[in-house]
Amino acid sequence: MAKILVVDDETDLELLIKQKFRRKIRENTYEFVFAHNGVEALQKLAEHPDLDIVLSDINMPEMDGLTLLTKLPEVNPLVKAVMVSAYGDMENIRMAMNRGAFDFVCKPVNFEDLELTMDKTVLHVSHLRETMQAIKENNILKMYVDENVLHFMTHKEFENSLLVNEAIDATIMFIDICGFTSITEKVPANTVVGLLNKYFDMMVQEIIAQNGHVDKFMGDAVMAVFRGDYHLDRAIDAALAVREKLQLETEVQLDGHFFKPQVSVGINSGEVISGNIGSISLRRLDYTVIGDGVNLAQRLQSVAQPNQIVISEAVYERAKESFNCQRLKEVNLKNKAQAVVIYEVIE
Repeated sequence: MAKILVVDDETDLELLIKQKFRRKIRENTYEFVFAHNGVEALQKLAEHPDLDIVLSDINMPEMDGLTLLTKLPEVNPLVKAVMVSAYGDMENIRMAMNRGAFDFVCKPVNFEDLELTMDKTVLHVSHLRETMQAIKENNILKMYVDENVLHFMTHKEFENSLLVNEAIDATIMFIDICGFTSITEKVPANTVVGLLNKYFDMMVQEIIAQNGHVDKFMGDAVMAVFRGDYHLDRAIDAALAVREKLQLETEVQLDGHFFKPQVSVGINSGEVISGNIGSISLRRLDYTVIGDGVNLAQRLQSVAQPNQIVISEAVYERAKESFNCQRLKEVNLKNKAQAVVIYEVIE
């Protein structure tokens, strides 16, 4: 249904509109709202934010139609105005169009022509609304989609390569907030989510600062991927920065329960498979990395103690010249046939 504001100080026009469009009104194709001058029209626009178009005369008391045109964008930037006036000379038409009128209909009104003009204007407004909605949805979706996916979508023929994967050399990091799961059993969910998002944001800032990207959030853990030059060094720098930042956080009291944020971190580096994982039929894909190197990073995090950054021996050999590390022990990790020697990054 199109919602139309008619602005005219001639009461006869209101009666004519209701008569000529009675069938469209009855069928809920058109809904009309009436005002007798520009001032009253602005009040109606504020009361009816879903108005599509304005049919306005030019010569009216208190506020004329040309002045009303200049006010419309402030009240409703999507609404479009069609001037309906006996002042159909070129000067007034030009002035109206320059002030933002969508079209101009001369009096005496040809109602067939007016209806065509109204339908054309309503269609234009509908397209504008759809565009604005698409922009709004796009901005929201950007919050759920990794930046790498957005870059990937700009590639030519990206749809044809949705399931094409590539082997890359990268560093994978898992960061878990220690003890947070137990808090969720004792504290209201809204409080927990607010605090979790606060800590996540602190972590993400350090990951982005080192040109890493967040692959996913998993409960109270973050998975991050670092690619390109010095990706291992940048990942460890990010982990050290996250640990330091959270150590500076004060203990919080949540419904009588005290919580001091600490993180356990697992880092592994090597070849992984990067690409889209999921189902075309379901129209659901995740742009992620998979492989044994990813699994090992997660296993290393699982054995890390609070405030520990744990790496494998192979990673230690690559990082020992840049970072102070110490050997911890041999551990048996899930789905690993051989024991793994692990190291802790000190600084």
